Amino acid sequence: MIGLSASAQNCTRGIYRCRRLSLNIESAMRLPPPISQLVPVRLINLITKLTIISLLGALPMHAKAASEQLTCSSSTLRFGTVGVGETETLLVNLTNNGSTSITLSEITLSNAEFNASIASLPTVLASGQSVSLSIVFTPTTTGFTKGAITFVSNASNPTLTLAVSGTGDNTPAVTATPSSLSFGSQTVGSTSTLPLVLTNTRKWAVPLNGLQTSGAVFTITGPALPLSLPAGQSVAFNVSFAPQSVATDGGSIFVQGPGLTVPLTGTGAAVVVGQLTIAPSALNFGNVTVGNTGNQSLNLSASGAAVTISSSASSSGQFSLAGTSFPITIAAGQSVSLDVVFTPQNSGAASASLAFTSNAATSTETEPVTGTGVTPVYTVGLSWTPSTSEVMGYNVYRGAASTGPFSKINPSLNSTTAYTDSSVAANQTYYYVTTAVNSSNEESAPSTPAEAIIP
Repeated sequence: MIGLSASAQNCTRGIYRCRRLSLNIESAMRLPPPISQLVPVRLINLITKLTIISLLGALPMHAKAASEQLTCSSSTLRFGTVGVGETETLLVNLTNNGSTSITLSEITLSNAEFNASIASLPTVLASGQSVSLSIVFTPTTTGFTKGAITFVSNASNPTLTLAVSGTGDNTPAVTATPSSLSFGSQTVGSTSTLPLVLTNTRKWAVPLNGLQTSGAVFTITGPALPLSLPAGQSVAFNVSFAPQSVATDGGSIFVQGPGLTVPLTGTGAAVVVGQLTIAPSALNFGNVTVGNTGNQSLNLSASGAAVTISSSASSSGQFSLAGTSFPITIAAGQSVSLDVVFTPQNSGAASASLAFTSNAATSTETEPVTGTGVTPVYTVGLSWTPSTSEVMGYNVYRGAASTGPFSKINPSLNSTTAYTDSSVAANQTYYYVTTAVNSSNEESAPSTPAEAIIP
């Protein structure tokens, strides 16, 4: 402050100098703050951060962004390069992910070159239900264009917007054959493959930088990219569709470089399980002699899909299939005939079931079978030439050998020239002779032996 006594002209300078001096003195005299002052500041900052983190973690779940009830299978659609005046169609699915039904009431378009096609409006979507829409791009001029398609409903998100873009070109550099791929209906879990050929329409080489596939159920294989496609040349790829659910899927292949989009569509179909039918519904063999075999036919038919019969089994050894080997595949709408045999081991009624194991909807189909075994009754019918003498009747004798001995088997004199022996057994051979008896009870010599073989 001593400098203030100077002249007025110098006062200002003196004040300036004093200020500078004062500033320098303050700067020179400032002491570093004590450690005890710095620690609270850092602690406060740390506590503040921890508090913020704690508050964020403590936010209730409903404070976070809620999931949309109405969703689209794609948030953006890129059509690539399309000839002016031509059309290209891509498929999207709208899905109701909520627990209540919703009504899709309106679709608005911001660009007339894009259009959305649906069966009807309003459309009601039940919980979990989806609806397919065709989005069509028809460029009227060359160049890039974009727009938005808005779906209006009474869902929790009342408006859902799909961004669309595409490029019109009088002569696209690369064309696709076919221009779109439709796989039709394909069984869930199976795979279908179609060829795709890209052709350079220019008089110079066109780079193919890469392929982008949308739709998880579609894949493409072929030459490695990038590559330079010479003028007028083509390159082939294979596109596969492997549906994972019963639904219509849409996707696309975007060819980087020429900006070409190839639409893809396919529908997953439920696995069709065949039905196996057996006719007649039961087999009855009737009476079959013990030791012999009875035969019946059985028809097995497949409907809905092919059925493969892997094996068969019988609950009784008296019933079986003759000349059949497994597996047997029956085409849908076709049938096969099988021979079933009944070989009774003893007399009396018998029953069993034939079981057929297959990949049909009902894995095992059974056929009841019945039959009756009967013990055979054999008889031997004998007849002879009457005696030329006057006789009162005839005796019949039976033996096990042609030379005898023979035993009489008629209980009383037989007055006719015929006799039936009902006391024979199976698998035996018998010999018979007859004699004539006159009124004096005199018996003639025996006749020549006759042989009878019992099966």
